[in-house]
Parts: sequence; structure tokens; C-alpha cells
Amino acid sequence: MTEKQNIFDPKKGIQEAKKSRSVAKKHTSRKTRGTSSKSKSIDRYNSWKLDLPKGEVIWGNNMERVDLIRKGLPFESVEAISSKANISIKQVLNVMDMAQTTYNKKKKDQDKLSGRDSELILVLAELLDFGLEVFNNEKDKFHSWLKRPNTSLGGASPESLFDSLTGIQEVKNSLNRIEYGNFA
Repeated sequence: MTEKQNIFDPKKGIQEAKKSRSVAKKHTSRKTRGTSSKSKSIDRYNSWKLDLPKGEVIWGNNMERVDLIRKGLPFESVEAISSKANISIKQVLNVMDMAQTTYNKKKKDQDKLSGRDSELILVLAELLDFGLEVFNNEKDKFHSWLKRPNTSLGGASPESLFDSLTGIQEVKNSLNRIEYGNFA
């Protein structure tokens, strides 16, 4: 056996990985709808979607999320996240620290959510999509898990932590533990 046969060539490995990624990208992309008039290609395995009454919002990476946060989401996204999380609109408004009358007025005026509230909605949408994936798209089991006190969350229910980005990250960490077999 010669020494050349045992040597790994990192340049060759990187080239092969890039080649396989570009082939995979061509086969797994789709057009976005509702995000802008320009058509973009988003990897369907790495994108999130929020269904709204007047279309949908789709983003595929953090920079697209930042763009959506800066533009602000429509107030209909509160209803969309309420439906996705199986919690009442009033609970979502409590998470956002917004009065019902403010919500009603701004929705009627077709205002946009603030940057903070838009970010909260988008991060929640990502978490809920991830949670459904972890629970094999069994909505009832996932929604039940969201409502029950959880030992790994200090006895709090996952949905009670939706009011902060740190709380949402802790829920995501708990879902990661479930996904990898460390039950939470």
C-alpha cells in the first residue's frame, strides 16, 4: 500500500461537497409567493412559511427575516400565529404586550406590526414549524406538549415562554433534546 492512497485531499473533498450541494439546490428549490414581486429561489428544506388571509410570507434565511422585520408584518399575522400555535388571539396579544383595542384599530387601519412584534411572530413561526417536524406533523400531540408543564423548562409550559426570544430559544432547545432522544 502506497502512502498516497491513505492521504485525504481536502481540496478535492471541498470540490466534491460544493458539486453535490449545487446539484441538490437545483432539485429542491421553489419560487416564493407573497414576499415580493421579484421571484426568488428558496430551499424548501430550509424555509419557513406563515399563511395569511391575503397570501403568505416565506423566508429562507436570517437576512430575509431581517428584511421582513424591517418592513413589518401585517396585523393578520397575529391571527396566523394564533392558528398555527392553537392559542387564542388574546393570548398572542398578551405575549406581544398589546391591548385588544390597539390591535383592532391597527388591523382596521391596515398598519404593520412593529419590528419587535414582527420578529417575535417570525421566530415563533420558525419554532412552531420545527416543533411540528419534531412531532412528525402530529399537531394534536405537539399542541398538547406546548400546554403541559415541562421539567426541562423549570416546570413552565412551553407556550408560557413565548413572550421573549430567550424563552422561545429555551423551548427550541427542549425540542432539540426530544429530537435527539433526550426527552424533555
